[in-house]
Amino acid sequence: MTYIAPPCDRGVVEGTARQGGKAKGALVLAGTVLGSSLAFIDGSAVNLTLPVIQQQLGGDAASAQWIMNAYLLFLGALVLAGGAAADRYGRRSVFVVGVVVFSCASALCGLAPSLPLLIAARAVQGVGAAMLVPASLAILGASFDKEARARAVGIWAGAGGLMSAAGPVLGGWLTDEVSWRAVFLINLPLAALAVVFILAGARDSRAPQAGRIDWAGALSVTAGLAAITWSLTEAPARGFAAAPVIAGLLLGVGALAAFISIERRVESPMIPLTLFHSGTFSGANALTFLLYAAFGGALFLLPFQLIGVHGYSAARAGAALLPLSIGLAVLSPMAGAVSARVGVRLMLTVGPLLVAAGFALLAFRSGEADYWRGVFPGLALLALGMGVAVAPLTDAVLGAVPKAYEGAASGINNATARIGGLAAVALAGFVLATGGEGGASGIAEGYPGAMKIAAMAAAAAGLIGALTIRSAPGKA
Repeated sequence: MTYIAPPCDRGVVEGTARQGGKAKGALVLAGTVLGSSLAFIDGSAVNLTLPVIQQQLGGDAASAQWIMNAYLLFLGALVLAGGAAADRYGRRSVFVVGVVVFSCASALCGLAPSLPLLIAARAVQGVGAAMLVPASLAILGASFDKEARARAVGIWAGAGGLMSAAGPVLGGWLTDEVSWRAVFLINLPLAALAVVFILAGARDSRAPQAGRIDWAGALSVTAGLAAITWSLTEAPARGFAAAPVIAGLLLGVGALAAFISIERRVESPMIPLTLFHSGTFSGANALTFLLYAAFGGALFLLPFQLIGVHGYSAARAGAALLPLSIGLAVLSPMAGAVSARVGVRLMLTVGPLLVAAGFALLAFRSGEADYWRGVFPGLALLALGMGVAVAPLTDAVLGAVPKAYEGAASGINNATARIGGLAAVALAGFVLATGGEGGASGIAEGYPGAMKIAAMAAAAAGLIGALTIRSAPGKA
């Protein structure tokens, strides 16, 4: 979906595990970095393969969307349940199971002879990622004391940023020089090393206070998101007035309503609804949804524009996105220091507005094939805006809730970012549908409008930041 990790990863580490313990730190750190890199690389590299997969396996615009959304759906819906499972059944155990599931699904993706099998394997990848991502963060928290944990999280975050930056370049190069299948198969050696390192270095740890896993909530939210995603994906071809589309939307809304009802009654809810009594927390999540929806949807479309309209190779398209990841990696730590002085409200107003300006620039320069004149200026503004916003967003979320709920709050915000991207990719079908069956040949017609919509969503996120976020983090 995106070329950056969702917000609040640091908060997940700090909020879910404070047990400490003596582990073989280097092995633990290497294992968690490699495990998380599976999701980071997958999230940033697969976008570059989509136009090529369409050419080789066929399929319409909806097929390209489902290659992404099958993964995002299960990751976004189940990541909170995955974190709860890690706390209850053992962080190391859940991590290893997640890596094994993810790697087996990656092998199926790499060998898939048809689009339906590829999409099914991508869904299984999402299930594996929903286990390994929160478990890797929790292992870090459980394996280091407070001082060492901060250093470990810094290394983990830096390595994740590096992997996210390398993903598009690696994915494009593998697609051009080997095959799009290699983008999935490269996960296998990384997964094997991750399992070896974690089994050798980490002890299994649990949270003594962990309650039962909210399986009813997980099932209802997955069903609701799946139904709505299917309807939004099918709407460009069938029309919003089509009976199946309307039925899917109604089913999705009903399932999400049931999810809220379950969360009010269950003993250990996935989402403690009382957290939304905080205006800052609610505002931060609304901002997150809009910002990451704009970002994820636009960057889903950008490879189609570069490859299908401007004739970039997959490798060149991947390299074109490298300044975005590098800029984010450089700017995010600086933004955290600045927000401590000026307050998070200003950062969460200015950052999204810069992102909006970046999308607007991409829209107005969409007909320019030259990278430095047509693409780079907009991406530079995106990097600046997201770099300004991401670290303060984490601070705002953690500062809006009592300390005992930091882990839950971080997980909710992290999942919100993923679900925002899921919704945006589903809606991207209205742009891809303009290109006919291949989805790329006519994208030039809809791409500028999509960038303008992304600009409006990012601007709305900035307005929400100005109206709802406190000037500085504080307990709500």
